[in-house]
Amino acid sequence: MSIIGAGSWGTALAILLAGNGHKVDMWSCFKEEVDMLNTAREHTQKLPGVILPEGVACTTDLEKALQGTEAIVMVVPSQTMRANSKAISKYISKGSIIVSCSKGLEEGSGLRLSEVISQEVPQAEVVVLSGPSHAEEVAREIPTTVVSACANKEAAEYVQDLFMCPRFRVYTNPDVIGVELGSALKNVIALCAGISDGLGFGDNTKAALMTRGIAEISRLGVAMGAKIQTFAGLTGIGDLIVTCTSMHSRNRRAGILIGQGKSMEEAISEVKMVVEGVTTSKAAYELSREKGISMPITEEAYRVLFEGKNARQAVADLMMRSRKHEIEEVAEI
Repeated sequence: MSIIGAGSWGTALAILLAGNGHKVDMWSCFKEEVDMLNTAREHTQKLPGVILPEGVACTTDLEKALQGTEAIVMVVPSQTMRANSKAISKYISKGSIIVSCSKGLEEGSGLRLSEVISQEVPQAEVVVLSGPSHAEEVAREIPTTVVSACANKEAAEYVQDLFMCPRFRVYTNPDVIGVELGSALKNVIALCAGISDGLGFGDNTKAALMTRGIAEISRLGVAMGAKIQTFAGLTGIGDLIVTCTSMHSRNRRAGILIGQGKSMEEAISEVKMVVEGVTTSKAAYELSREKGISMPITEEAYRVLFEGKNARQAVADLMMRSRKHEIEEVAEI
């Protein structure tokens, strides 16, 4: 097995796959990260105290990491997915399985990450693995459930079997569009939930954000060809719950800092990890305009992040939108 990306999620999945009996070769472009993982046998910065099993090795040599691999697991930031996919393409044979485990939309194009991979590695079959799954918990064998999504049932079930174990349950779903959009767009709502916390608001506010958030995620998803049922599942409401309520969530943590008055740049710097909800907010806002879909929470998030709007005023503007009928709005999805 090859894992491209050796951050917290890549490391957690390496531990999981090694526990399932697979030899795992991880790749990172950062020599200091590779040396740390090979020498200390743990990711001391992102997963301290979690020891890598013997079957895991890390390298900066891409060809070596991909040599003789059974499947390729992509766990890189969304905005580097294209460059990394292009880099691995020459080493990938026809019919190989690439498992996309990153969440987000490509800035500029608004493409889902499986679409980006398929453009750069057309000879491979892409399967999306996603769901409510914090790396910190998966690495420590806390029971977790996710979804393997692919229109090709055999490929989805192949990935299901690779990852499934007593602490990691995997379902299959052919709705790749819904799985990817739910997993990406919930980061926008998680940022907003964090901003709400940072402003000092309570559970009522967060419940409203999450409920109305899944409504607008579903509206955009269905307009793009997703199945409405997917948004009621693990990669919809499930991923939304875990990301909006946990301090493991880098998106929520960044949002808290913004709500407390920090700039977007200051918040990202303090979190010290990639905050996917920021670029996804921009991509989602642009998609909503293109498709003519009402996404008021996403629109306000965009204005706070990229236009400097006051977060408290954004909440007030959301609360004072024109009168709506909830059931009619749901029926429109």
